[in-house]
Amino acid sequence: MNASRFSAPFAAEAWPAPAKLNRFLHIVGRREDGYHLLQTLFQFVEYGDWLHFELRDDGRVVRASELPGVAVDDDLVVRAARFLQAQVPCSSPGVTIRVDKHLPMGGGIGGGSSDAATTLVALNHLWHCGLDEDALAMLGLRLGADVPVFVRGRAAWAEGVGERLTPVDIDELWFLVVAPACAVPTVAVFKDPELTRDSAPIRMRDFLAGGGRNDCAAVVYRRFPEVAVAAEWLAQFTQPHLSGTGACVFGGFPSSAAANVALASLPAGWRAFVARGLNRSPLLERLIRG
Repeated sequence: MNASRFSAPFAAEAWPAPAKLNRFLHIVGRREDGYHLLQTLFQFVEYGDWLHFELRDDGRVVRASELPGVAVDDDLVVRAARFLQAQVPCSSPGVTIRVDKHLPMGGGIGGGSSDAATTLVALNHLWHCGLDEDALAMLGLRLGADVPVFVRGRAAWAEGVGERLTPVDIDELWFLVVAPACAVPTVAVFKDPELTRDSAPIRMRDFLAGGGRNDCAAVVYRRFPEVAVAAEWLAQFTQPHLSGTGACVFGGFPSSAAANVALASLPAGWRAFVARGLNRSPLLERLIRG
């Protein structure tokens, strides 16, 4: 990955799927069904995948790009399109989708969830389905806990399993995001017996005063040493943080120049990018443009 921002033109068929960062992540409990109760703060960054949609009139959802290791029927993009088809009558219920993939799988920065959300939002618009934001977010939740925040497109304080969202505006720092050469399976992290599951809830003002951590970090650093190595390297320049369940680690900087100074020291063969934090998603901006 190179230092990059969203640079593709807002062509009629091109829709952005930005990355997100979990600025902190506390696990405060567990539901009877096994889902973990969280507190986190989602913020978008100006870097991500691009999805291209070409409408078709035969009712088929066709994936025009390969996703290594992921069968077509398991691809969240395909599942999102078919799910929308099944829920509402659409005027043109067919599409060919090509994904320009830049976000790493298993990186904890929302690649699959963001792609699914962009598919729902874009096809709701292109197929003239007429669903409002709340309805799309509810559909998105059935695809994944992180999908609703991408659908809504605003930085948010999140609780529950991540679906109870309160929009927030926080500093739009510049971030250096390092992607170790591994994929961290979320299920494995949440099943780890050493995972902290009883963090005390905090308030927004406590986080802004410097509170908050990622409860998954200790487990991830132990199970995936390459993630720990990336965090240790980043600590030379700024406080490192794990995003979600990893594998990506990130740190904030006051300017693009400062972040790129650190990026220039990246060890050979490592992947990383510099991008600005955003309180409004590029997907939301794209929808407004029509």
